[in-house]
Amino acid sequence: MHVKICGVRRPEDARLAAHLGADAVGVLVGQSHPSGDFIAPSSAAAILRELPKQVIGVLVSHLEDPGALLELIDLIQPGALQVHSAMPPEAVQQIRRTKPDLLLSKAVHGNAGNPLEMIQRYGQVVDGFVADSCNPATGQVGGTGLTHDWTISADLVRKALVPLWLAGGLTPSNVAAAIAQVQPWGVDVNSGVKGPDGFKCPQLLAAFIKAAKGNASASHRSPG
Repeated sequence: MHVKICGVRRPEDARLAAHLGADAVGVLVGQSHPSGDFIAPSSAAAILRELPKQVIGVLVSHLEDPGALLELIDLIQPGALQVHSAMPPEAVQQIRRTKPDLLLSKAVHGNAGNPLEMIQRYGQVVDGFVADSCNPATGQVGGTGLTHDWTISADLVRKALVPLWLAGGLTPSNVAAAIAQVQPWGVDVNSGVKGPDGFKCPQLLAAFIKAAKGNASASHRSPG
């Protein structure tokens, strides 16, 4: 099972996540919805430079303009981009043409809209999806700490042509059950491993990765 630790804001948290066995580390840059985890491009670049080669650095962004995103990609040098906005498929394809080696994933929401329609629209232009939870009450599109109906995500796993990461309210105590039900390619966590100070808690990181890695992956296709 692949594990992504998202919303990392300090180099030491990135190093610890990698040491504990994370497969990907996400940094949030380019904000247009409420979140306390966004950082400056220079900070994101410094964090991703701390990662060993086997750990993928992921730029997670709300930006919809492909030109602005390409500028961030050049500054931050991630291995993957997670589109957490309503950027249309043709704009995602523009990024694909410009950065053919960059892994692309698209966030969909298991508790809003029509996620199946989204994976059908974007399935030909991305390498993977992230099934997350939004919070309409706060305007958050990720990092909400809310779970969604996992039967929806399980259906997406079966119908998607590319790998799917499960996110949304995952914690060390529920991630094993989520994996067993959904059978995703990977799991993605942010708020579920935060400490009281808002940064990543070493004990929660270790517990989450151990619980997730104790479950077999449903697929061995390339990551998104």
